[in-house]
Amino acid sequence: MGNSADRNLADHKHSGHLENDDATLPGIGEGEIIVIRSKRRKRNLSAYRQGGRIVISIPASMSKADERAMVPEMIAKIRSQEAARTPSESALADRIDSLLREHAPEIEQRPLSVAWRAMRERWGSCTSVDRTIRISDRLQLAPDYALDYVLFHEAIHLAHSDHGEEFTAILARFPDGELASAYLDGYEAAERALAAPVELKKLG
Repeated sequence: MGNSADRNLADHKHSGHLENDDATLPGIGEGEIIVIRSKRRKRNLSAYRQGGRIVISIPASMSKADERAMVPEMIAKIRSQEAARTPSESALADRIDSLLREHAPEIEQRPLSVAWRAMRERWGSCTSVDRTIRISDRLQLAPDYALDYVLFHEAIHLAHSDHGEEFTAILARFPDGELASAYLDGYEAAERALAAPVELKKLG
């Protein structure tokens, strides 16, 4: 493979979409926000992250007008809280430097740019020709070991463009690799479950 090729981690295709008219709020991107009308919920709203989506549960009796007024407020509140806890892009670059120094000191290359991106089919990517690393914003609230695993994976591609033996041997030095892989797999499983209408109905 060419040196400039984009590399990706856990590049899985997601299938299925929401078909329930009550499941999404018009004007808000499908798949990112899920609104569930619950017969068990009488008055209050709740909002939380599950997979890569914000899930908002509202009373089944709530009017569409109230939904349109209140749901965006819940979304804004969650995103504000998340922004306060999200590592900056300069902090990501510092973490990559520390990871390489600790686990792969033979790799001298460092990224010129590390950025969060809205990536739904990849956890991260590296373009080695311009030393650019992009990290999925789904990892903004991930445990440190999962984020560091993806950062380390992509940073190795600065020196090794493919997933050959050298790449694999270096990646194996990451102490929590199996735990991180399990977290990423579980996250994607939750996303797929929420994307399926039959699973969505079970949450109501």
